[in-house]
Amino acid sequence: MIAYKKTGLTGPVPTAAVSVKPIVLPAPERGEDLQVRVSAPVTGTDLPVVVFAHGYGSNLDGYAPLVDHWAARGFVVAQATHLDSRRLDVAADPSRKPHLWRHRVQDLKRMLDNLDVLEASVPGLAGRVDHGRIVAAGHSFGGQTAGVLVGLRVADPVTGIARDLSDSRIMASVQLATAGRGGDDLTPFALKVAPWLRDQDFSHITAPGLVVAGDKDELPLSTRGASWMTDPYTLARGDKSLLTVYGGQHFLGGISGYDAAETTDEHPGRVALVQQVTLAYLRHVTGADHTDWQAAQAALSGDSHELGRLESK
Repeated sequence: MIAYKKTGLTGPVPTAAVSVKPIVLPAPERGEDLQVRVSAPVTGTDLPVVVFAHGYGSNLDGYAPLVDHWAARGFVVAQATHLDSRRLDVAADPSRKPHLWRHRVQDLKRMLDNLDVLEASVPGLAGRVDHGRIVAAGHSFGGQTAGVLVGLRVADPVTGIARDLSDSRIMASVQLATAGRGGDDLTPFALKVAPWLRDQDFSHITAPGLVVAGDKDELPLSTRGASWMTDPYTLARGDKSLLTVYGGQHFLGGISGYDAAETTDEHPGRVALVQQVTLAYLRHVTGADHTDWQAAQAALSGDSHELGRLESK
């Protein structure tokens, strides 16, 4: 175990990791084949998996501060470039925009369906992956995507129907800076640019989950300010935990990339906190280790830590 000076928490010693991209999964009905990046430690067996969904406009190269941290400490992380990525410019097509949220869910399911293909595409990884321990994670729009896989019901913007699109292969979720409920909490701007937020029902979520929210994350999508981002914790059922990042805005100090231009609250300490708490949770929920999670709960209880607070229900 090693200690992190910025946060005072501890974690496992990192090892070498490797990333392979793009791994192309054919998807003729999607309009664009699905491109995936897989990152994994070069050693270890029975490795658990994280399927990660990026925020609106990003791509499979994003979120390196999280992906690198997880992969170097025992996780296989699979990321796709979703259709809303600025690399593809598909989101500009008004006929396709209302369906972007569902395509994202289908992208993660396609990755799960082809986990053997992804595993075989990384030299030396075949036979080292535990297909029975899979967590869905995502930031912002990607947090909704991960939530759907554990039971979040989203009313389709075209049909108005909310279907159960959960996937039994997902054991838990990690949702970072993720939108809350719709209805009267939404601004006219939100209804225009993100119609998939109009009606979200968190009550069917029972799988374990960690929600990460910045207490200064005040997007123009909601009338409620930063508290809106805590809905995935407060409105869902089951074993849930909430990490509140003090001073954190939408990118939580810079998790979307090293020196990412869109980060408005650049802060290495916040990034380190998110890295370490999410890793401790991933190791806890997959059964790899419980001590770091217990230590994080103790260190971040109440208002005892300058960077954030961790609570559970």
